[in-house]
Amino acid sequence: MPLDQKLLDILICPNCRGEVEYIESENVIVCRGECKYRYPVRDDIPVMLIDEAERPAPEAGGGS
Repeated sequence: MPLDQKLLDILICPNCRGEVEYIESENVIVCRGECKYRYPVRDDIPVMLIDEAERPAPEAGGGS
């Protein structure tokens, strides 16, 4: 069962307050803001806890 669109419309990233996108095939909600955290969706319930989020890998290079 997909997540309710009304719920998705009001969700924001609890870490950076950025917009989020639901990726149904991966069962995750991805932050499209600064932090890029990935929040799991378990039993059709978004787990929007920073401690449960998967953090993005550090970017290689990082210099100018």
